[in-house]
Amino acid sequence: MKKLLLGAVAACLTMVLAGPAVQAAPVTIKVAYENNPGEPVDKVMHYWADMLKEKSKGEITLDLYPSSRLGAKKDVTEQAMMGLNVITITDVGFLTDFDEDLGILFGPYLTDDPQKLFKLYESDWFKKKNEALKKKGVHIVMTNYLYGVRHMLTKKPVNALADLKGMKIRVPNNTMQIKAIEAMGATPTPMPLGEVYPALTQGLIDGVENPISVLYGQKLHEQAKNLIMIGYLTNTSLWVGGEAFFSKLPAAQLKLIHDTAYEAGLYSQKIVTDLDNEMIGKMKAEGVTVITPNVAPFKEATKVVYTQFPKWTKGLYDQIQTELKK
Repeated sequence: MKKLLLGAVAACLTMVLAGPAVQAAPVTIKVAYENNPGEPVDKVMHYWADMLKEKSKGEITLDLYPSSRLGAKKDVTEQAMMGLNVITITDVGFLTDFDEDLGILFGPYLTDDPQKLFKLYESDWFKKKNEALKKKGVHIVMTNYLYGVRHMLTKKPVNALADLKGMKIRVPNNTMQIKAIEAMGATPTPMPLGEVYPALTQGLIDGVENPISVLYGQKLHEQAKNLIMIGYLTNTSLWVGGEAFFSKLPAAQLKLIHDTAYEAGLYSQKIVTDLDNEMIGKMKAEGVTVITPNVAPFKEATKVVYTQFPKWTKGLYDQIQTELKK
C-alpha cells in the first residue's frame, strides 16, 4: 500500500511539473493575390484553404484576399517582411533583390517543361538559396505552383517579331521580364495587374503579357483582341511570407502548412492546362483572333538577356542548364 501511495504521489508531482498538454494556438494567415475570383489562382487557394482547415481540425485558417484587396504584390511582400501573418504569390523574378542568381529561373525560353523547373526547386542548389532567403527574412511556403505559360494580348496583330517594335507592353515590375520584352523590340511598361484594364482602355499601353487564365480572368481581351501565342515564359510561382512570422509557429503547424501547400501546388498543375484551353475557346467566341507566330526569332532575340546580369555567379547559365537536363 505504501508503494502504491508513493507511486501515486510521484505521478501527481510529474503532472504538476510538466503541466497539462497545451494545444497549439489557432493561426490565421491572410492570403493575398492580384487575381480575381474564379481564376485558377483563386480556385487553388480555396482548395488549399479547405484542405488545411480540415486537416488541422480548424486550427489553421487561410483568409483569402483576391483582386489586390491588400494592395499590390510589392506592398504585401513588405507587410510579410515586417512579420505580419500574410503570404502572397510571387515569382523568382521578384526575389532578385535578395539573390541576383534567382532571376535566371524566370528567363525567357529557359525551358518549356514546368516539371524540370519543379525538380530544380528540389535541388541542392535551390535548397541553399532557400536557407539564405530565410536569413534575409523571406519564408517560402510553396515552390510547386504552376501559374501558366505567358503569352500576349495586343491591340494590333503581331504576326512576326518585327511587329512588336515600339509597342508598349505591360509587364510586372521585375528586371528579367522587362529585359525580355525589351529584347523582343517592344517597350516594357511595368504596372500592377489591377491597373492594366484601364491602361488598355485609355491607350496608355498596346498590350499585356500573362498566362491565358489571367488574361481572360482580368477581362483584358475586351480591350485587346489579338492573342499572340509566343509562350516565352513557363511561369512557375512561389508563395512566400515572412520568416519573422513563420519561425514562431510550432513545428507541427509549420509542417502541416508546408505539406498542404505542396498538395495545393499539385492541384494547380492539374487544372491550369484544362482551364487555358477552355478560356482560349471563350476568347475566340468573344471576337479574339489567335495568332501563332514562328517563335524561333523570339527565342533568338531573347538569348541576349542571359548576358545582361553581371552580378550572377560565374557559369550560372551553364549550371542551370545542366540541372535542367538531369
